[in-house]
Amino acid sequence: MAAPHARALPPATGSPWGSSLARPLLALLLAVTVALGATGCSALAAGLNNFQSPDGRYAFLYPTGWTRVQVNGGPQVVFHDLINSDETLSLVISEVNSTNELESLGSAVAVGEKLGRNVIAPEGSGRQAELVKASERQQGGRTFYDLEYSVHLADRTRHELATVVVDRGRLYTLATSTNEARWSKVKPLFEQVIGSFRLQI
Repeated sequence: MAAPHARALPPATGSPWGSSLARPLLALLLAVTVALGATGCSALAAGLNNFQSPDGRYAFLYPTGWTRVQVNGGPQVVFHDLINSDETLSLVISEVNSTNELESLGSAVAVGEKLGRNVIAPEGSGRQAELVKASERQQGGRTFYDLEYSVHLADRTRHELATVVVDRGRLYTLATSTNEARWSKVKPLFEQVIGSFRLQI
Protein backbone atom coordinates (compact mmCIF):
# COMPACT_ATOMS: atom_id res chain seq x y z
CA MET A 1 0.00 0.00 0.00
CA ALA A 2 1.39 3.40 -0.97
CA ALA A 3 2.37 5.69 1.88
CA PRO A 4 0.08 8.69 2.46
CA HIS A 5 1.27 11.86 0.79
CA ALA A 6 3.12 14.18 3.15
CA ARG A 7 4.10 17.75 2.45
CA ALA A 8 6.34 20.09 4.35
CA LEU A 9 4.64 23.25 5.60
CA PRO A 10 6.10 26.77 5.61
CA PRO A 11 7.00 28.38 8.93
CA ALA A 12 3.96 29.48 10.87
CA THR A 13 3.25 33.18 11.22
CA GLY A 14 1.48 32.60 14.52
CA SER A 15 -1.48 30.60 15.76
CA PRO A 16 -3.66 30.54 18.84
CA TRP A 17 -2.79 27.99 21.47
CA GLY A 18 -5.93 27.74 23.57
CA SER A 19 -6.21 26.64 27.17
CA SER A 20 -7.97 23.48 25.96
CA LEU A 21 -4.48 22.12 25.23
CA ALA A 22 -3.11 22.63 28.75
CA ARG A 23 -3.96 19.10 29.92
CA PRO A 24 -2.80 17.37 26.71
CA LEU A 25 0.49 19.26 26.96
CA LEU A 26 1.01 18.11 30.54
CA ALA A 27 0.28 14.51 29.55
CA LEU A 28 2.69 14.72 26.62
CA LEU A 29 5.33 16.26 28.89
CA LEU A 30 5.10 13.18 31.11
CA ALA A 31 5.46 10.90 28.08
CA VAL A 32 8.52 12.80 26.86
CA THR A 33 10.02 12.71 30.36
CA VAL A 34 9.61 8.92 30.39
CA ALA A 35 11.35 8.67 27.01
CA LEU A 36 14.17 11.07 27.88
CA GLY A 37 14.72 9.67 31.34
CA ALA A 38 15.31 6.10 30.21
CA THR A 39 18.88 4.87 29.76
CA GLY A 40 20.65 2.44 27.47
CA CYS A 41 20.46 1.89 23.07
CA SER A 42 18.07 -1.07 20.25
CA ALA A 43 18.91 -4.01 18.24
CA LEU A 44 17.35 -3.81 14.84
CA ALA A 45 13.88 -5.28 15.03
CA ALA A 46 13.22 -8.39 13.01
CA GLY A 47 9.72 -7.12 12.24
CA LEU A 48 6.68 -5.34 13.54
CA ASN A 49 3.82 -6.51 15.73
CA ASN A 50 0.29 -5.12 15.79
CA PHE A 51 -1.16 -3.47 18.91
CA GLN A 52 -4.87 -2.75 19.12
CA SER A 53 -6.73 -1.05 21.96
CA PRO A 54 -9.18 -3.28 23.84
CA ASP A 55 -12.13 -1.24 22.53
CA GLY A 56 -10.83 -1.47 18.94
CA ARG A 57 -10.70 2.31 18.61
CA TYR A 58 -7.05 2.59 17.55
CA ALA A 59 -4.12 0.42 16.49
CA PHE A 60 -0.46 0.75 15.55
CA LEU A 61 2.63 -1.34 14.90
CA TYR A 62 5.50 -1.72 17.35
CA PRO A 63 8.90 -3.39 16.88
CA THR A 64 9.38 -7.08 17.59
CA GLY A 65 11.40 -7.51 20.77
CA TRP A 66 9.83 -4.52 22.49
CA THR A 67 7.69 -4.96 25.60
CA ARG A 68 4.84 -3.00 27.06
CA VAL A 69 5.36 -1.32 30.44
CA GLN A 70 2.88 0.35 32.78
CA VAL A 71 3.44 3.96 33.83
CA ASN A 72 1.13 5.16 36.59
CA GLY A 73 -0.50 8.44 35.66
CA GLY A 74 1.47 8.54 32.43
CA PRO A 75 0.85 7.71 28.78
CA GLN A 76 -1.95 5.35 27.79
CA VAL A 77 0.54 2.93 26.21
CA VAL A 78 4.34 2.65 26.58
CA PHE A 79 6.69 0.16 24.89
CA HIS A 80 10.47 -0.06 25.11
CA ASP A 81 13.18 -2.30 23.74
CA LEU A 82 14.17 -5.05 26.17
CA ILE A 83 17.84 -4.80 25.26
CA ASN A 84 18.19 -1.05 24.89
CA SER A 85 15.54 0.54 27.04
CA ASP A 86 16.18 4.13 25.97
CA GLU A 87 14.37 3.42 22.70
CA THR A 88 10.74 4.00 23.53
CA LEU A 89 7.27 4.29 22.04
CA SER A 90 4.46 6.04 23.87
CA LEU A 91 0.85 6.97 23.16
CA VAL A 92 -0.80 9.86 25.00
CA ILE A 93 -4.56 10.36 24.69
CA SER A 94 -5.91 13.67 25.95
CA GLU A 95 -9.29 15.36 25.98
CA VAL A 96 -9.83 18.42 23.80
CA ASN A 97 -12.91 20.36 22.79
CA SER A 98 -15.13 17.97 20.83
CA THR A 99 -15.59 20.59 18.12
CA ASN A 100 -11.83 21.00 17.57
CA GLU A 101 -10.19 19.82 14.38
CA LEU A 102 -6.42 19.39 14.33
CA GLU A 103 -6.06 22.33 11.95
CA SER A 104 -7.77 24.62 14.50
CA LEU A 105 -4.77 24.10 16.81
CA GLY A 106 -2.46 25.55 14.15
CA SER A 107 -0.31 24.29 11.29
CA ALA A 108 2.05 21.35 11.70
CA VAL A 109 4.94 23.79 12.16
CA ALA A 110 3.04 25.88 14.72
CA VAL A 111 1.98 22.82 16.73
CA GLY A 112 5.46 21.31 16.49
CA GLU A 113 7.15 24.50 17.68
CA LYS A 114 4.73 24.89 20.60
CA LEU A 115 5.27 21.29 21.68
CA GLY A 116 9.01 21.79 21.45
CA ARG A 117 9.00 24.95 23.59
CA ASN A 118 6.34 24.02 26.12
CA VAL A 119 6.54 20.24 26.43
CA ILE A 120 9.71 18.64 25.11
CA ALA A 121 12.11 21.35 26.28
CA PRO A 122 10.33 23.81 28.58
CA GLU A 123 12.27 26.61 30.22
CA GLY A 124 14.41 25.30 33.07
CA SER A 125 14.39 21.68 31.84
CA GLY A 126 18.02 21.72 30.73
CA ARG A 127 16.91 20.52 27.30
CA GLN A 128 16.78 22.22 23.92
CA ALA A 129 14.43 20.93 21.23
CA GLU A 130 14.97 21.66 17.57
CA LEU A 131 12.01 21.03 15.26
CA VAL A 132 13.75 19.33 12.34
CA LYS A 133 10.69 18.65 10.21
CA ALA A 134 6.93 19.13 10.33
CA SER A 135 4.55 17.77 7.73
CA GLU A 136 0.86 17.16 7.21
CA ARG A 137 -0.73 14.06 5.71
CA GLN A 138 -4.23 12.77 5.10
CA GLN A 139 -5.06 9.20 6.03
CA GLY A 140 -8.43 7.55 6.52
CA GLY A 141 -10.18 10.88 6.08
CA ARG A 142 -8.23 12.48 8.94
CA THR A 143 -5.38 14.99 9.15
CA PHE A 144 -2.16 13.90 10.85
CA TYR A 145 0.82 16.08 11.74
CA ASP A 146 4.17 14.25 11.65
CA LEU A 147 6.90 15.93 13.71
CA GLU A 148 10.63 15.28 14.01
CA TYR A 149 12.85 16.70 16.75
CA SER A 150 16.50 16.75 17.72
CA VAL A 151 16.57 17.06 21.51
CA HIS A 152 19.78 18.26 23.15
CA LEU A 153 20.45 17.28 26.78
CA ALA A 154 23.46 18.16 28.90
CA ASP A 155 25.19 14.83 28.25
CA ARG A 156 23.64 13.55 25.02
CA THR A 157 21.40 14.26 22.06
CA ARG A 158 18.23 12.34 21.28
CA HIS A 159 15.97 12.09 18.25
CA GLU A 160 12.19 11.91 18.40
CA LEU A 161 9.42 11.28 15.89
CA ALA A 162 5.77 11.92 16.69
CA THR A 163 2.41 11.95 14.97
CA VAL A 164 -0.61 13.88 16.20
CA VAL A 165 -4.29 13.47 15.26
CA VAL A 166 -7.61 14.65 16.71
CA ASP A 167 -10.78 12.56 16.70
CA ARG A 168 -14.08 13.04 18.59
CA GLY A 169 -12.70 15.23 21.33
CA ARG A 170 -9.50 13.24 21.79
CA LEU A 171 -5.96 14.27 20.90
CA TYR A 172 -3.75 11.26 20.11
CA THR A 173 0.04 11.67 20.20
CA LEU A 174 2.19 8.66 19.27
CA ALA A 175 5.92 9.29 19.79
CA THR A 176 9.14 7.30 19.37
CA SER A 177 12.51 8.28 20.82
CA THR A 178 16.13 7.14 20.60
CA ASN A 179 19.65 8.44 21.18
CA GLU A 180 21.24 10.30 18.28
CA ALA A 181 23.90 7.64 17.72
CA ARG A 182 21.18 5.12 16.85
CA TRP A 183 18.98 7.45 14.82
CA SER A 184 20.29 6.66 11.33
CA LYS A 185 19.84 2.92 11.97
CA VAL A 186 16.32 3.04 13.37
CA LYS A 187 14.88 5.93 11.34
CA PRO A 188 13.14 3.72 8.72
CA LEU A 189 11.69 1.53 11.47
CA PHE A 190 10.45 4.51 13.50
CA GLU A 191 8.89 6.06 10.39
CA GLN A 192 6.98 2.82 9.80
CA VAL A 193 5.77 2.77 13.41
CA ILE A 194 4.63 6.40 13.40
CA GLY A 195 2.95 6.03 10.01
CA SER A 196 1.09 2.91 11.13
CA PHE A 197 -1.11 4.66 13.71
CA ARG A 198 -4.74 4.39 12.68
CA LEU A 199 -8.16 5.15 14.14
CA GLN A 200 -10.57 2.33 13.41
CA ILE A 201 -13.95 3.38 14.78
